[in-house]
Amino acid sequence: MAATAQTPTKTQYDVVIVGGAIMGASTAWFLTDNADFDGSVLVVEKDMTYEACSTAHTNSCMRQQFSTELNVRISQFAADFVKNIRTYMGGDERVPELGIRNFGYMYLADSEAFANTLRESAVVQHAAGAATQLMTPDQIKAAYPFYNVDDIVLGSINTVDEGYWDGAAVFDWWRRQSRERGVEYVQNEVVAMTRNAAGTRVESVTLASGEVVASGQVVNASGPRAARTARMAGIEVPVEPRKRFSWIFSAETPLEVDLPLTIDPSGVHVRENGGGTYQCGGHSDIDPAVAYDDFNMDHSLWESHVWPILATRIPQFEAIKVTHEWAGHYAMNTFDHNAIMGPHPEVENFIFLNGFSGHGLQQSPAMGRGTAEWLTYGTYRALDLSPFNYARVIQDRPIIEKAVI
Repeated sequence: MAATAQTPTKTQYDVVIVGGAIMGASTAWFLTDNADFDGSVLVVEKDMTYEACSTAHTNSCMRQQFSTELNVRISQFAADFVKNIRTYMGGDERVPELGIRNFGYMYLADSEAFANTLRESAVVQHAAGAATQLMTPDQIKAAYPFYNVDDIVLGSINTVDEGYWDGAAVFDWWRRQSRERGVEYVQNEVVAMTRNAAGTRVESVTLASGEVVASGQVVNASGPRAARTARMAGIEVPVEPRKRFSWIFSAETPLEVDLPLTIDPSGVHVRENGGGTYQCGGHSDIDPAVAYDDFNMDHSLWESHVWPILATRIPQFEAIKVTHEWAGHYAMNTFDHNAIMGPHPEVENFIFLNGFSGHGLQQSPAMGRGTAEWLTYGTYRALDLSPFNYARVIQDRPIIEKAVI
């Protein structure tokens, strides 16, 4: 595998991917895995430590509990890919055998309106083949005695292909194998784009180091920086960085069974982490866009908001100790909290892969595969992802996904 370079080896590429985190890496790998694609690929990533990217700050969990069938199908492919990663990667014996730690997601509804949303979503999930179970408070208490369910009306959980997976390993092998197959990664930054005279195509990208690279197609896979990248092509996309906080803590008295990724009605969520430790996430009630480099913790949020909610919902969490904490960013699609994909209707070779609003890691296999199909064929083949195309933003046709954490 080639060492990381700062500058590209060529002046022209068939595909330039702006952003080398999970979405860029997935797209690059699926291009190399497509026998019908024989072009050159350049991935431009500003920081190959990836320490500040959304991929590095994820919960690394997947779920099928969405309210739209397409989002369910997307996660189902992710589960299949993870469980069969070595087969998907050509039987390469270096690739680890992976699985899913199926503790599931537990949605807790404290109102009849929220309970009805869970019931409606379960119908969609069951129709797609998901194993979602609706549970009464008594059923929840019997299966998970540590919960306080005094205010709960209904729960929803699925313990089949829903829970923790090793996203870091998948990310690593997508990058490693695609580079071995000829994808070129450079640690650099796209700072400008040039369109043709008609304005219908991006002709080239300019790198921070000064090189001008001709581009057949450009993929915007730049996570929370999607709007900044799009503006270089004279395009607006409704994606902005929203800060999300995470804590890992140990419990003085660990729970007797695995803790599902529990979504409290307040929005605070917490899951099993292993070894008597747990991972919790949340955000402030005031949730503005933040600067791309703002990862400062709000230390008051834990004491004033998150911990009291945890201790109320799970009384054993009265006695806990925070061991790690960090802030990361959601690439928040402020239009409808769903992916924005596919080509711009006027700048035809500018391809969106943006706005995953916290769902990116679990959606990356299907989204990378779909983007690679579009780049190769000009259409989606395995799964029709066209509802996510950018045109819906212009036409004001939001996709309503009710299961956004």
